[in-house]
Amino acid sequence: MEFTEAELKQLEQLRTRYPDNRSLTLPCMWMIQKREGFISNEACQLIATELDIPRIWVEEVRSWYSMFTEKEEGKYVLEVCNNISCSLLGSQQIIDYLCDKLNIKVGETTDDGMFTIKTAECLGSCGTGPMMQIGDNYYELLDAEKVDAILEDLRNGKEHAQQPQQFPEYK
Repeated sequence: MEFTEAELKQLEQLRTRYPDNRSLTLPCMWMIQKREGFISNEACQLIATELDIPRIWVEEVRSWYSMFTEKEEGKYVLEVCNNISCSLLGSQQIIDYLCDKLNIKVGETTDDGMFTIKTAECLGSCGTGPMMQIGDNYYELLDAEKVDAILEDLRNGKEHAQQPQQFPEYK
């Protein structure tokens, strides 16, 4: 594994802004994740060598941030909030429904490489849970019917655009 010429050029520009090589860890990881889809152990070694830092520092960054993964994931990563607010509003039922429907467990990817199910600690939608994030899209007030529609749209190549929500009336 190597950095591409374009990535090396970008890295040289970044070095002028970040005098400490450790600060370049995140940009390097983004480059590789964008290209490969994940940060392998080989990629960690490449970054460590390029930045002249210990490999364990790169591995620690990879494990700390949930947006970096060490193995390839599905085309669509379904991140269901499982914090207390979403849990009280039924997120575990959504997680169980997704697992049953896709025939995988949390952390696994479907055989066709389309979907990976993950949980998230908090996605900041405490009043409109249960909710999940897929890429840059947020899906709130989930139920089985909404989940089915989202999965069907994704299978048909439609990036399901979230429509404005009608918030429930609280009594």
